[in-house]
Amino acid sequence: MAAQKHGPLAGIKVLELGTLIAGPFCSRMLAEFGAEVIKIESPEGGDPIRQWRVLKDGTSLWWSVQARNKKSLSLNMKSPEGQEIARRLALDADIIIENYRPGVLEKWNLGYESLKAINPATIMVRLSGYGQTGPMRDQPGFGAIGEAMGGLRYVSGHPDRPPVRVGISIGDSVAALHGVIGAMMALRHRDVTGGRWNGKRADQCVAGQGQMVDVALYESVFNLMESLVPEFDVAGVVRERTGGALPGIVPSNTYTTKDGENIVIAGNGDAIFHRLMKAIQRNDLADDVQLMRNDGRVPRTAEIDGAIQVWCDTQTIDSPLSILQAADVPVGKIYSVRDMLSDPQFLARNMFEQHHFEDGTAVKVPAMTPKMSETPGVTQWLGPKLGQHNEEILHQLGYTNEQIAEFAHKNII
Repeated sequence: MAAQKHGPLAGIKVLELGTLIAGPFCSRMLAEFGAEVIKIESPEGGDPIRQWRVLKDGTSLWWSVQARNKKSLSLNMKSPEGQEIARRLALDADIIIENYRPGVLEKWNLGYESLKAINPATIMVRLSGYGQTGPMRDQPGFGAIGEAMGGLRYVSGHPDRPPVRVGISIGDSVAALHGVIGAMMALRHRDVTGGRWNGKRADQCVAGQGQMVDVALYESVFNLMESLVPEFDVAGVVRERTGGALPGIVPSNTYTTKDGENIVIAGNGDAIFHRLMKAIQRNDLADDVQLMRNDGRVPRTAEIDGAIQVWCDTQTIDSPLSILQAADVPVGKIYSVRDMLSDPQFLARNMFEQHHFEDGTAVKVPAMTPKMSETPGVTQWLGPKLGQHNEEILHQLGYTNEQIAEFAHKNII
């Protein structure tokens, strides 16, 4: 594999074995910051996300972001030849990212233990619904199920209605971020224990110690659930749905303005609460001794929220934003994508990049996050065509033009 030239991960080789969201989002972030990512896709249509949501010329606009900077190798993983090609790529990779059901890679002779026996520096990030162990390991687990089991769905929505989902695939994306964190920690451990494998037999080389990073979707969601467990264990408190409010931290809620816009006001710090009440001309609440601390405000949550909403009922959207910002109170309009694209803060931070499809159509995509002062991420190309890099990758593995043509004839690529 030829290394990318840009970013803090330049020179790191990644093999992506997986589809849809969790695994591909994990490798996407590595690709954005310089890793060379080879994505293996089925020759029969490729990753299903190519056809998800809004399409342009038959390909998802999501794909242009989810697969940017990646190289696409179409490969029939059900064939012995395809498995052998994937195995050669896996043994040469610094990181392997996969999100198949547990056991699938082992069936293809690509399991962690078999790779580790040859390359002790192998790092494999495995993302699945329930992890590689436990009674549920073999069950299919999508992000939505992880959100439900991990506790997020239970606390999302209004108390008098069924739970709701966040408007994005948050469970998959949170798992992907845990995969990135695990991969970086594993790379660090490998480097301090000896470094990259030199291609010799395991008993003939001193390589760094690789490891398996086992990411379960439900555990990744569960990891975000703040004080959920100790509150129940010690105090018997089950956190419930509270709509737009932040329970036990007052005031922090969503309010509606006179013109029907929604804003979030977070006046839950003691000094902030005092400034907020002054700003909405409720000196009586600002000076109320009982409300000077959060534990005194919690029993009077409805009263405080009511006072803020009464004030918002008299204001159009720009007014509360300017008044509360001037009072140094955290406040923000709830943005749609239309708001983001014209917002001075987004624009000042260069949060959008403009690129072009092959037909010349311009497209904006999100810029890289996080921002790095010395080694920022770079979009080198948008999501590739299926099999776009077949010849390049196979030539680097040592296959001849004749062999590649034979692979194509036999529908292996």
